[in-house]
This record gives sequence, C-alpha cells and structure tokens, in this order.
Amino acid sequence: MERYKAGMLARSIAGHDRGKIYVIIDTDDAYVYLADGRIRTLGRLKKKKKKHIQLICREYDITNATDVSIKRVLKIWSKEEK
Repeated sequence: MERYKAGMLARSIAGHDRGKIYVIIDTDDAYVYLADGRIRTLGRLKKKKKKHIQLICREYDITNATDVSIKRVLKIWSKEEK
C-alpha cells in the first residue's frame, strides 16, 4: 500500500513554511509535490522530502483540480478543524 497519495493533505514540519497545510499533487521515491493554490500553484509546485511532512488522514479527489478548487479544499478543512 502506498502511504503518500495524490489528494491527501499534508502539514509541513520542517523549513521556513513549518505548520503550513498543503495538498499533495504528485509523489516520487523521495519527494512529494505540494500545492496550496495561493503561492504554490499547480504551475509552481513545492518539492519537499517525505520526511519533512506530516500526513493528515484526509483525502480529496483532485483529478480535475484547479488552484481555486485546491484553495476551497484547504478552506473547508480549516473550518472543520476549528
């Protein structure tokens, strides 16, 4: 079973963006590619090592994702957290 999947939420635990929530867009052997829809758009993904993120057990369908839909997913999640 693959632990890191596209569409899952992840929290950054290392780096200058510590604590920020992202959506995983793609993965490879050592890295995940993250987007938040604002600064890190689909055209400018954040490349981060897998050991520097914490998975959030929430998965969303991002097959036809846009920057707006990614922002919406993160906004919905933040409202549920509070």
